[in-house]
Amino acid sequence: MSAVAESPLAARTDMNAVRWVGFRTIVIREYGRIIRIWGQTIVPSAVTAVLYFAIFGSLIGRRVGVMGGFDYKQFIAPGLIMMSVITNSYGNVVASFFGAKFGKHIEELLVSPLPNWLIVAGYAVGGVVRGLLVGAAVTAVSLVFTHLHVEHPLLVIVALLLTSVTFGLAGFLNALFAKNFDQVNFIPAFVLTPLTYFGGVFYSIELLPQWARQLSFVNPVLYMVNAFRYGFLGVSDVHVGGAFALMALAAVVLFSACVFLMGRGAGIRE
Repeated sequence: MSAVAESPLAARTDMNAVRWVGFRTIVIREYGRIIRIWGQTIVPSAVTAVLYFAIFGSLIGRRVGVMGGFDYKQFIAPGLIMMSVITNSYGNVVASFFGAKFGKHIEELLVSPLPNWLIVAGYAVGGVVRGLLVGAAVTAVSLVFTHLHVEHPLLVIVALLLTSVTFGLAGFLNALFAKNFDQVNFIPAFVLTPLTYFGGVFYSIELLPQWARQLSFVNPVLYMVNAFRYGFLGVSDVHVGGAFALMALAAVVLFSACVFLMGRGAGIRE
């Protein structure tokens, strides 16, 4: 009788263990892929940061002078770090999940005992891992060119994680609906890049005319960059509490949408 009574608990425990192994496997596989091709996943962002600092920071920065009360290179450093985190978190998930669809090994996940929310979470964490690795590399580059004083370390970490999760999930959505490599590259090239460049990475929106300033408030990247910059420098063009609330809401909405669409088989059962 006791064996019968204990069997459901044992089954639940075993299933939790199986799910944990599955989740861990997705994350480890993503990490292994990132490290294996580090020349494509980490180095380009570091090299790009060097160019930005050399051209925008050193050459143009001398004419710009002080911005937001800080040296121009110091002002743009958090924005460059966040820009690299955004593009790499997004790019890692969209490339990896679309690759699973294209290579037809997504079926292995679909027939596994892993719930959809855990699959989505695994890929999102993979995007976060790449975002953090690239962010660390760009931070190291930044320290070569300027001094970074961290005013609010906790806010820096929270902003980094929320942004990375948000764009990792956005990349997952892109991968769900993409039917070819052109559709994988369309959003990063024609949507993500303009949003980041007009997201306050290189300037304070206080320099813009009123109409352009109001238009900038529609750009979600502006809030992420400024929340991150506030953690470093203590200055922001937007309300910091609202920025964090927006990032948290975006992460929850995107995660829910990814799980819902996975459940309906959108883009993977066609």
